[in-house]
Amino acid sequence: MAAVIRKLVVLLDETRREMGRDLARPIRRAVACAVIENPFAGRYEEDLSDLVAQGEELGALLAARAIAALGIPGEQVESFGKAAVVGEAGELEHAAALLHPRMGAPVRAALGKGPALIPSAKKAGSPGTAIDVPLGHKDAAFVRSHFDAIEARIPDAPRAGEILLCLALTDGGRPSPRIGGLTTAEVIGQDGLR
Repeated sequence: MAAVIRKLVVLLDETRREMGRDLARPIRRAVACAVIENPFAGRYEEDLSDLVAQGEELGALLAARAIAALGIPGEQVESFGKAAVVGEAGELEHAAALLHPRMGAPVRAALGKGPALIPSAKKAGSPGTAIDVPLGHKDAAFVRSHFDAIEARIPDAPRAGEILLCLALTDGGRPSPRIGGLTTAEVIGQDGLR
């Protein structure tokens, strides 16, 4: 069953200055969101395979939207994260079914790489509920400069029978990172850790 999408929203955040200092280059972060109908709203269902398949479908769609918003080739994306807010007639496992089993593969395909785990968050909420989408470097989880988050919120979503699904991609880490650790220049990117 294909996802029934009520709306798509893309947020682009571009930071040019931090603490009164110009950045060497702007840092762009995009969050692509889909508000979808929850096919299991209001009832318990043992088999969540429809949502698992929708996660794969939406992973590809949201990755394409976020990459387009960043205005760079997918291979130049540096970090990623995903999140979902399930409406009150659903359950957290519905969000998990979208986020975890198959959403990552099409995202990684769009980026040309991405062996690190995609950080994720999920919660239940009503229209206007905000969620912090956690971010981490796509190739090496130990790159501290990319430990971050970006908030996503859609005023009229999720309704009780909906799920808000978000994918965040960036072209850099935090502005002015200086707490040490593995740098992007040192990334090997084979095991998803270093």
